[in-house]
Amino acid sequence: MLLSRLRGTLFQAITTPVGDSLAPIRVPKDIARRINVALGSPLATVQEIAKRDAARKRLAALRAGAAGETAKEAAAAPVLVYFEKDRNVRELGRVEELLGARGYTWKRLDVAGDEATMDFVLLKAKCERDDLPVVFVADQAIGTYPALVDADVSGELSRAIRG
Repeated sequence: MLLSRLRGTLFQAITTPVGDSLAPIRVPKDIARRINVALGSPLATVQEIAKRDAARKRLAALRAGAAGETAKEAAAAPVLVYFEKDRNVRELGRVEELLGARGYTWKRLDVAGDEATMDFVLLKAKCERDDLPVVFVADQAIGTYPALVDADVSGELSRAIRG
């Protein structure tokens, strides 16, 4: 508070026109004004300094909140459910019901017509085309619905998602 008032008083001293008619006063004031601007205006009115302090506090609060959200998001790995359109719809519903009951967020990815992705999923999950839907946590294949239930019961699913 005291420092803010001192900065405000110094700003007022270098910006008032008092004494500008005399060169020995005008030249140092002009140099001080230029230095103030070059340094990013540390000397300003008391109102401007209070406004900057409030903005700095608000930014710190936003950064603290964003850091907490980032840590929370980084802790959970993405859950991907690969399925083929209109195939094993009941199984897909059961997979999503289990994931939803545990509070996990997931993303559905339809691989119908995308042979490259289909080959990747089948190879990585070591399953057949008829076994879809298949659940992945990040790049780790959990498997079909029975494998997902086993992973959930053993705690492997939670460890894979939460790290």
